[in-house]
Amino acid sequence: MKQELEQLQVGEVFENKNIKDLTTFKLSAKADFLVLPESIEKLIKLLQFLKEKRIKHKVIGKGSNLIFIGDYKGVLIRLDKFSELKIEENKIIVGAGYSLMKLALELSKLGYTGMEWATGIPGTVGGSLVNNAGAYLSDMEKVVTKAKILTPDYRVVEYTNEDIAFQYRSSGLQYKNDYICLEVEFTLEKGNIAEIEETIKKRREKRINDQPLEFPSAGSVFRNPKTTSAWKLIESLGLKGKHIGDAEVSLKHANFIINKGNATGNDIKKLILEIKEKVKKEYNIDLICEQEFVE
Repeated sequence: MKQELEQLQVGEVFENKNIKDLTTFKLSAKADFLVLPESIEKLIKLLQFLKEKRIKHKVIGKGSNLIFIGDYKGVLIRLDKFSELKIEENKIIVGAGYSLMKLALELSKLGYTGMEWATGIPGTVGGSLVNNAGAYLSDMEKVVTKAKILTPDYRVVEYTNEDIAFQYRSSGLQYKNDYICLEVEFTLEKGNIAEIEETIKKRREKRINDQPLEFPSAGSVFRNPKTTSAWKLIESLGLKGKHIGDAEVSLKHANFIINKGNATGNDIKKLILEIKEKVKKEYNIDLICEQEFVE
């Protein structure tokens, strides 16, 4: 298989890739292959090959929302090479593989306002678009103008903000199998650099104080229900410190599950399902998990 993938000449190919390097949870698991396509044309060539051969595959970003349940028997695709950044006055065009955190910090230093909320989010631009990443009452919907999307029949189409069908912590693209974000266009205004930097500094300090950044995690586990915060529900049930194996509900923030060392995807999944069950039983609230289980 490796030889076949290399013969396609679409980009770098890695065999038996450690998933610990691909996810923020740092899970101990392996992927059969990881491929980094170098262009849209080469991505299409790779996808056509995989579909023709009926080989299981998945496009991933920084793995900041993924929980792998054991080894991945197939091909993972990352768009690291889709990293071009163009700035044309208030219009910013960036490849889907670009780090959202890096982009937000770079734009903030240039005096653009509107992305301060994203300076602590460790995903890619493409993944953040699909999941409508957000914080501090802002999100991708508020700053994205349009995006280039690859359809399952290999057409590159332009989606407007409305086409993307943003929702709270999700978008219509989450429910469209095999639609891949290639590029995103933002529209931002200039602001006061000193004020922007002060906002980022205060929020960084708050994250350090409130979140268990010293341990691997995937950020907030559950979306907040309309009437309350997920962490309040979890904490009220005395679940802080609850653990299965090395997966633990953080003592610092009840809506974070952390990897204390050698947690498996199964450990995390069991803990998530237990929390959901207990919150449902006590409060009749169905918590929605922000993270995706990959098997």
